[in-house]
Amino acid sequence: MSDLSTHVLDAVTGKPASGLTVILYDSEGAELASSTTDSDGRIGSLAGRGLTEGVYRLLFDTGKWFADNHIEGFYPEVAITFSVTDTTRHHHVPLLLSPFAYSTYRGS
Repeated sequence: MSDLSTHVLDAVTGKPASGLTVILYDSEGAELASSTTDSDGRIGSLAGRGLTEGVYRLLFDTGKWFADNHIEGFYPEVAITFSVTDTTRHHHVPLLLSPFAYSTYRGS
């Protein structure tokens, strides 16, 4: 089964977004796991039991992170939906975050 990691970069400061909560959901909306980014803005393993083939959603609690860091942000949350088709591969889903924009890509 495939593992999942993520990291969040504050694109304004160029620094990691530490202390940001991320929740993993399956396609039915059931919560599978949650964690908080470390001092390097990373969560090394979010799918402890692995991911099977299917559709998943990562929910980044950006509203709380913005509030905790005294930043006025536009997005209270960022949801990234992705598909797992190759369970032998590691999946990395990073988030580049600023108060009024965000971007993601399939990492390695």
